[in-house]
Amino acid sequence: MKSAPNDNIVFRDIDKSAALADTVSKKLNKLERYCGDIIQSRVVLEAPHQHKTKGKQFRASVELAVSGKPVTISNESESIHRAVNAAFESAERRLKERSNRRVAQRHQGVG
Repeated sequence: MKSAPNDNIVFRDIDKSAALADTVSKKLNKLERYCGDIIQSRVVLEAPHQHKTKGKQFRASVELAVSGKPVTISNESESIHRAVNAAFESAERRLKERSNRRVAQRHQGVG
């Protein structure tokens, strides 16, 4: 994937933050450890709207174009940092499961 770090990070209705963009870039690079066939990635950080009961909510969406079926994860929280962390944890889990399934299929075909 090895693209410019800020090209694939979109800020909607929130101020751009170099620190947050750096955190997202580091987390994207970490995902490459679990799945080497990530073709393209896009991260959308937004504050969609205010809920009357929940207060201000932030959403982090991670979209990964991988060979086969694309992976899309979204998470909402009161803190954009918590939303980002939770979204990337879910993406990491999903990529690990995907990798484990591919290894298991490969081994079943051998026997």
